[in-house]
Amino acid sequence: MKVQLRYFASIREAVNLGQETLDTQATTVAELRDELIARGGGYADALARGKAVRVALNQTMTVESAALVSPAEVAFFPPVTGG
Repeated sequence: MKVQLRYFASIREAVNLGQETLDTQATTVAELRDELIARGGGYADALARGKAVRVALNQTMTVESAALVSPAEVAFFPPVTGG
């Protein structure tokens, strides 16, 4: 399934991208996060387990156990963003 990913604030800085499209076999947000962590580098640092990361699925805040259904847009951001 193709998933549109969006990264915000410090996560965007760590992965050096604001958005990307990913073809994934993940069925939940948690599996998707683990897939991104496995990429290493900035992904592993920013999305590491134990770090507070908020997630939105199709522009609605969600939990990591949420199922991915096509079309899916998943946004990752730190719990507090300023502006």
